Amino acid sequence: MSERVSLSQKPVESSDLATVLCYPRPEARELEERMQELASIGVDALELSGTHQIGHVKVLGKGCVGIVVKALMRDGNVALKIRRVDADRRNMDHEADMLRLANSAGVGPKLLAQSANFLVMELINGLPLNRWVELLPKRGCKRRVRRVISGLLDDCYRLDRISLDHGELSEAPKNVLVDESDSPRIVDFESASDRRRCSNVTSIAQYLLIGGGPAKRLRTILGWRRKASLIRALQDYKHHPDDQAFQRIRAVAEL
Repeated sequence: MSERVSLSQKPVESSDLATVLCYPRPEARELEERMQELASIGVDALELSGTHQIGHVKVLGKGCVGIVVKALMRDGNVALKIRRVDADRRNMDHEADMLRLANSAGVGPKLLAQSANFLVMELINGLPLNRWVELLPKRGCKRRVRRVISGLLDDCYRLDRISLDHGELSEAPKNVLVDESDSPRIVDFESASDRRRCSNVTSIAQYLLIGGGPAKRLRTILGWRRKASLIRALQDYKHHPDDQAFQRIRAVAEL
C-alpha cells in the first residue's frame, strides 16, 4: 500500500514527509527550506511506497547519500533522490553531472531536474537484477537472459567509450533494474567518475557470467561453459578496450 503526501500541506517535524525529506534528523527550518526547493523544481507530491523502509515509511531506495522515492510532477510520475542531511557531500551536483554524462551515451534514467538537495529522474519500474534472476522459470528463458546480458554489456561499453566509470557494477543487484520488457537499466551514479580507469564491461561480465550466485544460475540456464575463454577475453579488453576486443567478449558470451 502506498501513501500519497501533497507538498501543499503544512508538515510538522514528526510527519512522514519530514522523515523522508530530512532523513535521518528532521528539523523544522531544514524541512521548510526543502519544501520550497521542491516547489521550485516542480514536484507536487510524494508517493511513499517501495520495498525499503525508514521507520514505518516505505521508499524505493535508501543509501549512504540519499533516499529515493516516487514523486509526482505535472507531467507524471518521476523518481526523486533526496540528499540525506548527514550525507558526506554538500549537494547533488556531482551525481547530476555524472548522470547527465551517462545520458549523453543513452545510459541511465533520464535526468529531468536538479537542485542542491534533489535529483528528479525518469521513474524506472523494474526488479533488481538479482530478484529478476531468482524469478526466472527453469525452462524457456534463454532468449530473455541473453537479452538482458547483451543489453547490459552494450550499455557498459557505451560508458567505457565516454570514459565514465560507474564504480559499483560489481554489486549489480543494487544498481541494475530490469523492467517488464526485460530491458536492463543501470541506475545510481553517485559513485561514478570520469577521472578513473573504466571497468564497466569487465565488472558486469564477471558478475553475470563468472562469479557465483546469479552468475551460476545464468550459466545453467544458458548451458554456457566458457568461463576460461571469457576471462582471457576480458583481460585482453582491459589492456585494449576497443571495439574488436569488445566484440570478442560478446562472441565468447555467445550473444
